[in-house]
Amino acid sequence: MHDEHDGHNPALIELREQLRAGIARMRLNQTELAGRARLGRTTVSEALSPVKPAPSPETVAALARALRLPVEELLELQRSAVESTKSGMGSVPGRSIGEWDPHDLEVHSAGPGNADLGPGRSRTRTMPKYVRREHDRVLAELVEDAAGGRSGAVVLVGSSSTGKTRACWEAVQPLAAAGWRLWHPFDPTRAQDALQDLPRVAPRTVVWLNETQHYLGDRTVGEQIAAALHQLLVTSERGPVLVLGTLWPEYAARYTTLPAPGQEDSHSRVRELLAGRTLTVPETFDASALATATALAKSGDRILADALTRASTNGRITQDLAGAPELLSRYHHASPAAAAVLEAAMDARRLGVGLHLPHAFLADAATDYLTDTDYDQLTDDWAEQAFAELATLVHGKQAPLRRTTPRAQRRPPAAAPTAHGPTRPTAGPLFRLADYLEQHGRTSRSRLCPPASFWHAAHTHLTDPDDLGNLAGEAEDRYRLQWAHALRHRAADYGSIAALSRLAVTRGEAGDREGAEALYRQAVDHGSAAALYPLAVMREEAGDRKGAETLAQQAADRGDTVALHRLAGMRGEAGDREGAEALYRQAVDHGSAAALFHLAVMREEAGDREGAEALYRQAAERGDTAALSRLAVTRGEAGDREGAEALYRQAVDHGSAAALYPLAVMREEAGDREGAETLAQQAVDRGDPTVLYSLAEMREEAGDRKGAETLAQQTADRGDLTVLYLLAVMREKTGDRKGAETLAQQAVDRGDPTVLYSLAKLREEAGDREGAEAHYRQAADHGSIVALSRLVEMCEEAGDREGAEAYYRQAADRSDIPALHLLAKMREKAGDREGAEAHYRQAADHGSAAALFHLAEMREKAGDREGAEALYLQAADCGRASFMYTLDMRREAFPRVWPYGLDPDGTPASSW
Repeated sequence: MHDEHDGHNPALIELREQLRAGIARMRLNQTELAGRARLGRTTVSEALSPVKPAPSPETVAALARALRLPVEELLELQRSAVESTKSGMGSVPGRSIGEWDPHDLEVHSAGPGNADLGPGRSRTRTMPKYVRREHDRVLAELVEDAAGGRSGAVVLVGSSSTGKTRACWEAVQPLAAAGWRLWHPFDPTRAQDALQDLPRVAPRTVVWLNETQHYLGDRTVGEQIAAALHQLLVTSERGPVLVLGTLWPEYAARYTTLPAPGQEDSHSRVRELLAGRTLTVPETFDASALATATALAKSGDRILADALTRASTNGRITQDLAGAPELLSRYHHASPAAAAVLEAAMDARRLGVGLHLPHAFLADAATDYLTDTDYDQLTDDWAEQAFAELATLVHGKQAPLRRTTPRAQRRPPAAAPTAHGPTRPTAGPLFRLADYLEQHGRTSRSRLCPPASFWHAAHTHLTDPDDLGNLAGEAEDRYRLQWAHALRHRAADYGSIAALSRLAVTRGEAGDREGAEALYRQAVDHGSAAALYPLAVMREEAGDRKGAETLAQQAADRGDTVALHRLAGMRGEAGDREGAEALYRQAVDHGSAAALFHLAVMREEAGDREGAEALYRQAAERGDTAALSRLAVTRGEAGDREGAEALYRQAVDHGSAAALYPLAVMREEAGDREGAETLAQQAVDRGDPTVLYSLAEMREEAGDRKGAETLAQQTADRGDLTVLYLLAVMREKTGDRKGAETLAQQAVDRGDPTVLYSLAKLREEAGDREGAEAHYRQAADHGSIVALSRLVEMCEEAGDREGAEAYYRQAADRSDIPALHLLAKMREKAGDREGAEAHYRQAADHGSAAALFHLAEMREKAGDREGAEALYLQAADCGRASFMYTLDMRREAFPRVWPYGLDPDGTPASSW
C-alpha cells in the first residue's frame, strides 16, 4: 500500500528536506541532479515527491554523494522512514483528493495526453470537459450530505464505458477543497486491501471502490467487506465518510437478486448493503446532455467535438471517448488468427473465466474458430503474431488484448480456511480483454456456443476451480453434457466444493449412493460444512441414525444447524417425537432460535400450552419475533383477544414490524380507530404503508367512505401508488366517474397506468362499452399490453376485423417481447399459424428464447422434426437465457431429442 506521505512520517520529511537543501545550496535543478547522480529524472522526482514512498537506499546514497551530503546519516533516515511506513505509525488509508491523478483511479483516458510534468506527478492526460446528467445531481446531493457530516454510499450501475468512474471523480471535487482524503484499496489485491484496512479509515475519507465486483464479489471475503462497509457507514463516530463504487448491470443483478428456494444465499450482506444505494448511469446522452456537449465543443473542447462527429446520433459519447469504436474496428479488421483469439477471449469472459486469460489457453482455444482455409494457412509463429497485433494500443491507450501480470502476494495468507484447495499457478503469460470488447462479446455472441477447441483448451490449461466450475455450468446450460461432466471433474480435482457437491447430486440421482457419499466426504475434507447436511440425511435414510447425528453435530459445531433441523423433522414425520425433540434441543444448544420455535410448536401440538409459551418466549428473546406472533395467533383462535394483543405488542417491542398489521386490525375491529391509525402510522414509519391501505379497505367495507378516503389519501401521500387504485374504485362505485378519472390520471402521472385498466374493466362490467374502450386505449397508449389484448378481443367479439387488425399493428409496432408473444398467441388461437410463427420469430430475434421453444413445438406438431431440432438447438445455445419461462419445456424436449446431450458443434452426442 503506497498511501503514506510526508505528513505522517517525520523521518521521511527530514530526509527530503535535507535533499532539497542540498539542491538549493548547489543551485541544481532535478534534471542536472539526475545527471550528476546517474539516475533517471523520474527516480529523482519521485524521491523528492511528498506523495511517493520512501526512495530506495541506492537512490538515497547516489543523491547524497551527488549533493555532498553525509551518506550514512541520510541512509539512517531512509531506514527509519521505511520502518515507520511498515509499522503504520499514525497513518490512515488514503491521501488528499487533490494529490490523486484521476487516471490512477481508473477514469478512462480520452484523447492523446500532453507531456507536461510536474515534480512528483505522473504524466497528465487531457480529459474532455464534463457534461453533467441526472445521476450527477443525485451524486452531488450525496456529496453535500457528506460535507455536512452525514456518511453515505452509492454504487453507480451502468454498462462498460458509460462514464461511471468519471462521474464519481467529478462528484468528489467539492470535498477536495474541504481537505478530504481518498483511499483506493488495491494492493496486493483489492479485496484483501479493503478487508484489512477498512477498520483504519478515518473521518472525511472517500472510499473508492471502482469495479466494486472485485470487492463485494470476492468469493472468500466479499460478504465480510460488505459487513465492514456497513459498520463504517452506521458508526457515527467514524464519520463522515463517503463510499463510492461502480458495477456493470449483470453484477448488480447477481448481487441483489434473491436466491431461489433451496439455493445458497451467497450475497446476503452485499444485497443489504446495496439496498437503496445504487444509481443507474444511462448508456447514452439524452437530448439535454447532447446539447450541453455540443455547446462545450463549440467553445473549444476538441475532444468532445471529435466524439460528436461519430456519436451524436446514438448518444454513446462516453463509449466513444473511451476508445470503443477503435477497439471494435480493430476486432472487425483483425487478421483471422487475431480475430479467433479475441473471440475465444470474449467467450471465456462471458462464460465465467476470470480476468487473466492464459496464453496457452487462448492459443489452443482459437483453432476451431478458424475456417479450414485460414487454419491451413497458419504459420509456426501465428500465435505470437496474433498476440502482438492485439497488443497494439488504440485511442484512449487501450489494447484489444493486453498482457497483464497479477500483483504478487505481499501479505501472509488469511488464517481462515479457503473454500477449496490451492490452485496450481498457470504457466506462461496472462492476458486481459479490453472491457468494451468484453461487453460487446456478451451481447453479440450471447447465442453462440464455443467450438470444441475452446472446451478442450479449458480442460487442458485452466486450473482455477471457479473458472472450471463456471464453464461446467455453462456447458450444462447449453446441453453440452459430456463437456460439463469432464470440466466439473476437473474443477473437483482442483478442490471445487461446488463441483464436488454437484457431482455428488448427479451420482445420487443415478442411484450410486456410495459414490455420492464419497464425493460429499471429499467436499467436507476441502472445508465444506454444507456438505455435512446431505451426508447426514443420506445416513439417516440408510438407517444409520448414530452416523447421521454425528455428522449433524459436526455441521452444528461449524455453525450450521440445518442438518439437525432436517433430521429432527424426518424423525418427527416418522413418528419419533422424542427423537425429534432431542435433536431440536441439540440445535438450541448450538444457538438456534428456530429450533426453539419448532419445539414450541411440538409442545403446543401435545397440549402443553404453558411449555409452548415458555419456549416461544425464549425464541423471541433470541430474536425470533415470529414466535410471539405465532403464540398471539393461538391465543386469538382460543378467544383470548386481550392475551393475543399483549403478545403482538411484545412482538412489536422486540422489533417486529409485521405484528403492527394484526394489532391495527384488532384495534379497528374493537372500535378504537385512533389506536388503529396510530399503529398504521408506525408501520408506515417503518416502511410499510399497506396497513393504512388495509384500514381504508375495512372502512370502505363498513360504509365509511369518508374515513376510507382520508386514510387512502394519507397512504398515497406517502408514495404508495397502489392506494390510488382503491380510491379510484371507490369513486367509480359511488358514481363519481370524474373523481375516479382524476385519480387514475394521478397514478398515470406517477408512472402507474394500471388504474386505467382497472377502471376500464369496471366500466365494461357496468355495460359501458364505449367508456371501457376509451380507458383501455389510454392504458394501451401508456404501455399496457393486457389492455391492448382486450381491445383486440373486443373488436373480434364485435366482428370488427379491421379494428382488430389496427390494434394488432399497434402491438406489432412496439416490437417488445411481451407484445410479440401476445400477438403470436392470439394469431395461433385464431388459427393463423403463419402469422403466429412470424411474431414468434420477431420475438426470438429480439432475444426471447421462449419464442424459440414455441416455434419448435409448432414445427414438431406440423411434422417438421428437422426444423424443430434446429430451433431447439438455437434455444440450447442461448444457455441460461433459455431457462426463463422455459425450464419445463427444456426438461421435456432436450432429453427426448438428444438423450446424450450435444457436441459443441450442435450435433447429437453419442453415448458416453
